[in-house]
Amino acid sequence: MAAAAGYPEILGAASRSRRAQNIVPRLQHGRYTGCGPTRVSQIPDSLLRERDKTAKWNGIPHLVQKLYSNSQPNNDGLLLCHGILKEIAPLLSMEAMAFVTEDGKGAQESKFPNTHVFDLFGGVDLLVEILMRPTLAPQKKKQKMSEDLIKDCLSILYNTCICVSTDGVTKRLSERNDFVLFLFTLMTNKKTFLQTATLIEDILGVKKEMIQLEDIPNLANLVASFDQQQLANFCRILSVTISELDTGNDDKHTLLAKNAQQKKSAGPSLAEINQVTLLNIPGFIERLCKLATRKVSETTGTSNFLQELEEWYAWLDHALVLDTLMHIATEEADQSSSTESADESVLAASQLRSRLPQSMKIMHEIMYKVEVLYVLCVLLMGRQRNQVHKMLADFRLIPGLNNLFDKLIWRKHSTNHVLHGQNQICDCSPEISLKIQFLRLLQSFSDHHENRYLLLNSQELNELGAISLKANIPEVEAVVNTDRALICDGKKGLLTRLLQVMKREPAESSFRFWQARAVESFLRGVTSYADQMFLLKRGLLEHILFCIIDSECKSRDVLQSYFDLLGELMKFNIDAFKRFNKYVNTDEKFQIFLNQINSSLVDSNMLVRCIVLSLDRFESQTDAVKVAEVISQCCLLSYVSRVENRLSFLFRLINIIQVQTLTQENVSCLNTSLVILMLARRKGKLPFYLNALQEKELCEKYPGFLLNNFHSLLRFWQEHYLNKDKDSTCLENSSCISFSYWKETVSLLLCPDRTAPCAIISYIDEVYMNIDKDFSED
Repeated sequence: MAAAAGYPEILGAASRSRRAQNIVPRLQHGRYTGCGPTRVSQIPDSLLRERDKTAKWNGIPHLVQKLYSNSQPNNDGLLLCHGILKEIAPLLSMEAMAFVTEDGKGAQESKFPNTHVFDLFGGVDLLVEILMRPTLAPQKKKQKMSEDLIKDCLSILYNTCICVSTDGVTKRLSERNDFVLFLFTLMTNKKTFLQTATLIEDILGVKKEMIQLEDIPNLANLVASFDQQQLANFCRILSVTISELDTGNDDKHTLLAKNAQQKKSAGPSLAEINQVTLLNIPGFIERLCKLATRKVSETTGTSNFLQELEEWYAWLDHALVLDTLMHIATEEADQSSSTESADESVLAASQLRSRLPQSMKIMHEIMYKVEVLYVLCVLLMGRQRNQVHKMLADFRLIPGLNNLFDKLIWRKHSTNHVLHGQNQICDCSPEISLKIQFLRLLQSFSDHHENRYLLLNSQELNELGAISLKANIPEVEAVVNTDRALICDGKKGLLTRLLQVMKREPAESSFRFWQARAVESFLRGVTSYADQMFLLKRGLLEHILFCIIDSECKSRDVLQSYFDLLGELMKFNIDAFKRFNKYVNTDEKFQIFLNQINSSLVDSNMLVRCIVLSLDRFESQTDAVKVAEVISQCCLLSYVSRVENRLSFLFRLINIIQVQTLTQENVSCLNTSLVILMLARRKGKLPFYLNALQEKELCEKYPGFLLNNFHSLLRFWQEHYLNKDKDSTCLENSSCISFSYWKETVSLLLCPDRTAPCAIISYIDEVYMNIDKDFSED
């Protein structure tokens, strides 16, 4: 081979040896600066062979060079290219398998030399060129690429992405929007679908900017071409495109940062635009509902099922399990549809099926459902929530899930529990993931929406009506309007099944967090006495109290979910407080309960708010004697009725938060403190409470620190909640106090007149005044 650009004629053995040793740094320099050799085709073959012997490159640079020569547009060598790839593939796949089985621990390029060499000598960029060349060539000169060649190119790219750091190959590919969008066009071919989907998923996982689904060529036709298995796998990709990007910076999760980001962002985010795009695809949601509720046949017993799962989990991670099964399913379909050697095809398909344990077929279905439920859950939380709600109801998602509950969704107790926060995507076992995604979907579906009654069956709906009738109160309009053709069938509704599972769940189970969240969401919104009694009659209150007091739950997340659920269950319900007192019947039990509340007021403040509001409601009722009797007999109401205890809660609620540390989780502390002061204002005692806060400051020998902080918090409250896009109905529903009264109270507290008796500024000495500070500058 003649010397290429960047390499003058080589005159002697010594010179040739030195140049051979310098190939790698010169190639790296050329690719970085553009000066000198930038690809393997510019390096003499003799040099490559000489350096290969000492560097142990396994002939990869030479193979890449051959691949380049045979893949040029004017060279009809695509058949030869495929043969070359067959030589390269095993060298890289071995390293990819080693990476997977070692779980990527200590992954370094030195541990995967073949893959690193392949990328270094331009193999990755060359494969991208080969794949995309037909789209760039004139219509008449397009070369026909075989499916096997495309599949091998994709597989090698995927293996390279696995072994070379994500800052390397995967990131480079993610920066090429033309290539990313092109990959979607390859998904129309069933033979290359699996490899394409896996590669896209990896690339989108590191891509800084979210792609816009509208840019994918013929997206609606692409989705329509998918069979159910492909659609489920496609949901793995969609989940990245419809979820808001997480910056990974804790500061970005503060309300200050979120508000600032919203001000900068004009219009909907890319994730929201992509959600709308999906909803506009004909039949998309209906197909997802069918996938989510599709039944699974089962022939093996539970013991065999568990044993087989343990064996498979020992060496297959979740993605590989799914991909393996997809591959088998694809091969079966291809063989069964082939007209050649029909008998052999049937036999081969039968052998494949027999090699696949029944438990893995079930797990295959479970993993699909995890992806589908996640996409539905994200759509339910988006701006088009009402549209999604109607579609999910019309396509009978809830009764379908109810029919799957015992046989698939909650078939056993898992032994390997991992606690996940509310916005985390679970990456644990598929069986655990399904439970969490199912509970998240129920939470999103029920939360502040009338469709929550679809979680009941006909008999349970009738029970709600009977409770209202007995209490002589109007039946909830949403119950009356519920379309009974869309509710759960069978002996139990989905909510009842969930309650039964919740009561059987082991005390240490982290599922309790999600279970409590799902049940609490059923109660959210305008407080319904009938809904509360429905759950109270099933022993929910006693079960929660047992977990809080008798088992002394230690998990903060689970405790918070219990306190929130307890608050919704007891709010304004005097029967619930009587039940509480019947269970908490000793000073020791009550002290444990108080200790749990006081251990983290951030977690328990919603319960404190419920008790304060309920006490105020009871005290305003006409039968004062009866109410006084209930309050005196209920340890919880009696405790909160004492002013010093309410002031203690108020002081700590204001003291544990600052504007700079406010998040969606702890902003409720600010609203609970406001509830206490609004109720005090109704009784003309607001100045008394403010004066008490001032005295507390002096007692702590930090004059002004508490009231200055509260003043800043209220200024932020105005900026946050008076935003035209902010939904204030949640505050109204949770407190039964009109939002106008919230605004008026905050305005009174922030009044700049130092003589105003309800103005915070009146209780801060001028020397300690620090209320003009711009909190957004910190």
